[in-house]
Amino acid sequence: MTDPLDEVLRLVASGHLSADEAAPILDALQTDSQAEPSAAEPTFGRAPGTARAIRIEVSEGGTRIVNLRVPLALGRMAIDHVPGLAPDMVARIREALDQGLTGPVLVVDEGQAGGVRIVIE
Repeated sequence: MTDPLDEVLRLVASGHLSADEAAPILDALQTDSQAEPSAAEPTFGRAPGTARAIRIEVSEGGTRIVNLRVPLALGRMAIDHVPGLAPDMVARIREALDQGLTGPVLVVDEGQAGGVRIVIE
C-alpha cells in the first residue's frame, strides 16, 4: 500500500495537483500524525503553529535568482530533498518547524558571490 504523503507528493510532482491544492491535504495528513506544539514554546512573532509557508531565496552575484514560497506542509515533506543542504542544516530547519517558530531559520551569506536564505512565514 502506498503511503498517503508519498502519493500526494507524487501527484504534485506529476502536475496533477498544484502545491496550493496539495497543502490542505498534507496539513490534514500531518495533523493526524503530529501533536500540536506547546503554547510555552518560543516564536519569532506569531503564535506557535501559525506559520503557513517556507520561503527559499537564493542570490548569486548580487542578483536574486530564486524566490520560492511553498506551503508549509509541502516544504516540510520536501526539505530532505533540497540539494546542497547539509544534514545539520536540515535538522535545524526541522527543529524550527517542530517548535512552531517563524522568521529566518537559515542564512548562508557568501558576500558578493551570493547566498541562501530560508524563512518560515
